[in-house]
Amino acid sequence: MLMVAVMAAAMMLALVVADIGLFLAGRATAVAAADAAALAAAPVTFHGFGTPGTPAAEAQRFAAFHGMAVTSCDCPVDRSWDRRTVTVVVAGAVDLIVFGQPTVSAVATAEFDPTKIVVASP
Repeated sequence: MLMVAVMAAAMMLALVVADIGLFLAGRATAVAAADAAALAAAPVTFHGFGTPGTPAAEAQRFAAFHGMAVTSCDCPVDRSWDRRTVTVVVAGAVDLIVFGQPTVSAVATAEFDPTKIVVASP
């Protein structure tokens, strides 16, 4: 009987450790998604740079690539040549074995300076 209890406790401990690993991996994915989304949105805030979409749409596209969704994007279009900073918040669910499906989120900022654009000559 004692052996069965020890085996059950060991199995439960293994599942909890696995969930911790899955949660940390999900958190790392959220951080990567937030970084990618902010870096993608920052240059799009400069009018006419790169993509026909909005900075928020570009951020969502990159977050979705990592399985996350943008919950907040402070990235307005700015037609000036001033340096600007964007902030993006992403969130997504992580599938755990024991503890269900918690949501992880991450925040990232990126800076873009339009005066640093280098145009290569042909």
